[in-house]
Parts: sequence; structure tokens; C-alpha cells
Amino acid sequence: MSTTDDLVDLQQLCARYMLLCSQFVEGRWLEVFTPDAVYTAFGTPYTLDRFPALLAAAPRGQFIGNMPVVEFDGDQATGKQHFVFVDQQTHAMRLGWYNDEYVRTREGWRIRSRSTTFMRKHGGFDSGVQHDPLAEGAQ
Repeated sequence: MSTTDDLVDLQQLCARYMLLCSQFVEGRWLEVFTPDAVYTAFGTPYTLDRFPALLAAAPRGQFIGNMPVVEFDGDQATGKQHFVFVDQQTHAMRLGWYNDEYVRTREGWRIRSRSTTFMRKHGGFDSGVQHDPLAEGAQ
């Protein structure tokens, strides 16, 4: 497989993530990740078994992302994908990027880890106010 083919596959993988999150497609969201994947949201790491609850707790809205910038190392890669999230009810926006690790599997490229960095109005960057959206009583 060529580097161009790998780039197209990773672009499709990241686009599928955005589509599945925006449309809240239950069950299929997991298909973009490896079984040992870790997703870090607001400074809290989540394993694959907690992903469905994390998606269910997330606000509804539209994810719009660019193609990831990828660095290959054989059957592994790292990447950054900038995104805009627009809240469905308020149309408030969140700007940021994902810091990713990808791995080639028998099923194709998958995300092994993904964490979020937010771009703040004051010009800084951070991973958000640390909290667990799945904790008892979380909003």
C-alpha cells in the first residue's frame, strides 16, 4: 500500500469519526477505534468500554474537521486533526484539535488514542476543565 493510500484511509477514518459523533450513531462509533483505545476528554482518559456512555453524555451538535496531518512510522502513525464543534441548540462553537495515535489493523487503520486540545478565546490552549462527564450527577 502506498503512503497516498494510507493518507486517504486515515482521512476517511477521521471523517467517519466526525460523522458518527455528529449523527450519534450508536454502536458504530466504536468501529473507528482499536479494542485497547483510550480517548481522553477534558483530561480524563476513557477506555473503549466507557465510550458509549461518553458519547451519550455529550452535547448534540455538528463536528466539522479538516484532514489530519499525519506522520507515519510503519504500521503506526501520529496525527493532529483540527475541528470545530457547533452546539445544535445554542450554535455556540468549540475550536480545537485532536492529538491522535493510529495503528494499521487487519480491518484497516484505527485510532489507538485520541485526546482533545481546545483553542481558547484568550489565545491559550488546554484540554478543558478536568471533570468526568460520566461521574454521578455530572451535567
